Amino acid sequence: MEQKLTHFDDNGNAVMVDVTDKKITQRTAVARGCIRVNEEVFRRILEGSIEKGDVLGVARIAGIMGVKRTSDLIPLCHPLMLSKSSIEFQLEETTKVITAECTCKLEGKTGVEMEALTGVTVALLTIYDMCKALDKGMEIFGVHLVKKTGGKSGEYERSV
Repeated sequence: MEQKLTHFDDNGNAVMVDVTDKKITQRTAVARGCIRVNEEVFRRILEGSIEKGDVLGVARIAGIMGVKRTSDLIPLCHPLMLSKSSIEFQLEETTKVITAECTCKLEGKTGVEMEALTGVTVALLTIYDMCKALDKGMEIFGVHLVKKTGGKSGEYERSV
């Protein structure tokens, strides 16, 4: 069965989804993405010797701030009262890849997938911004929803 898109009215006009009659449920979303950097950037992030400061600390705060501003950035997103937002990083020395993961939670009538995706993207962009003087060829890739829980559509977990 084909699912109806709810961001358009019967005349094809873009509208904010009406969540008035939806049930309040606990909702969680986890998103992940990566940035590949050069050897020097990777080493200096580990050493804490980037001139602009603590790259991962600043990227964590930027990602959380991005989560909170999602409805200002993505048209028709509902402003949400989040109960949790976190950003974690994993560094893979052999590939020089930094993976960011954003988790968002709330009790509400709409999901937090867009917030998690925004948070991880802003965190990765912040790493790029803080390190671009040393490596303009950094590559942001693989931003995706890992899993989500709650709501009418239930649970989703990416299989790949």
